[in-house]
Amino acid sequence: MAAEEETLVEILEELNPIDLAKYINYVSAPQAGAIATFSGTTRDTFQGKPVLELRYEAYTPMAIRSIKSICSSARSSWNLHSIAVAHRLGPVPVGETSVFIATSSVHRDDALEACKYVIDELKASVPIWKKEVYANGEVWKENPEFLERRLELGKKDGGGCCGKKVEAKVHDKKSCCGAKVKVNEEGVASISRHEGSSEVE
Repeated sequence: MAAEEETLVEILEELNPIDLAKYINYVSAPQAGAIATFSGTTRDTFQGKPVLELRYEAYTPMAIRSIKSICSSARSSWNLHSIAVAHRLGPVPVGETSVFIATSSVHRDDALEACKYVIDELKASVPIWKKEVYANGEVWKENPEFLERRLELGKKDGGGCCGKKVEAKVHDKKSCCGAKVKVNEEGVASISRHEGSSEVE
């Protein structure tokens, strides 16, 4: 089998639970002495608040491409036989699996390290968004891995766009309608706030 055939990536639409056995069977092979798995499940509390469910949304075509790219990178770093990744969309109640990863290899180190790499990269870079639903409200959550990656990228490019440092000047006026940001050719940003329909600079 070619590497593409040995990688299964699925984004499951609402109300389709992840069949763990399907993905474990996919990566199983006589030559694979190790199968490593990761199952991300909805827990019942977050920072002391009771969680009712998680809800996931995704830009599915890009999410699939991103996950396949992550799997390709894993193959270039570890000697893997097969990789399977499944992620649910929509509501995922407490105790149910939202993401599942299975990797197989001849030896356990490759399977274990690749499995960890795939989940870490998925959470850091794949366009899948999570909302936590509590008894008294809900909130969209950013994964810590995503925030760390964004900080790393900011340090590499000097903290601004296109390798330039962007300075922002805020004109502190009362506003009701938000702000406009203008960046001049030197990379200096000027934020203008609106008062009704007239712009204040």
